[in-house]
Amino acid sequence: MERNTRQRSAIRDAIAQAQRPLLPQEVLEAARTEVPGLGIATVYRNLKALVEEGELQVVNLPGENPRFEVVGHRHHHHFQCRQCQRVFDVHACPGDLGRLAPQGFTVEDHDLTLYGRCSDCTPSKAHLSPTETTRAPRRSGASAA
Repeated sequence: MERNTRQRSAIRDAIAQAQRPLLPQEVLEAARTEVPGLGIATVYRNLKALVEEGELQVVNLPGENPRFEVVGHRHHHHFQCRQCQRVFDVHACPGDLGRLAPQGFTVEDHDLTLYGRCSDCTPSKAHLSPTETTRAPRRSGASAA
């Protein structure tokens, strides 16, 4: 049975308004604008209940704490900013990735996470030197010349 409390409404609203997956701490900070005395234990309890009730879903990224987003998005992927660590929804998909699987294997599902810098963390070209705007990104594992 769902208990629709002020705290639960603030938590649900915080995630819906963010329009991106949030960590429990981010939920707490956003929901405190509506319920100043809200505590992290209450956030965790309500996140668990909202997931069990089917209103929220968990977003698990490798090596990261779980984030939470509103249920109802069509199939989508995520982008994680390496600078600020925020995660954003990507409403696009490369499609059938079955051709990448080893021969004889069957792909049943996939989850794709893109990594880079979000628009808030990407320096504007006006602030970069000419070499920074034309320099090709270095591949990991590549040695510097």
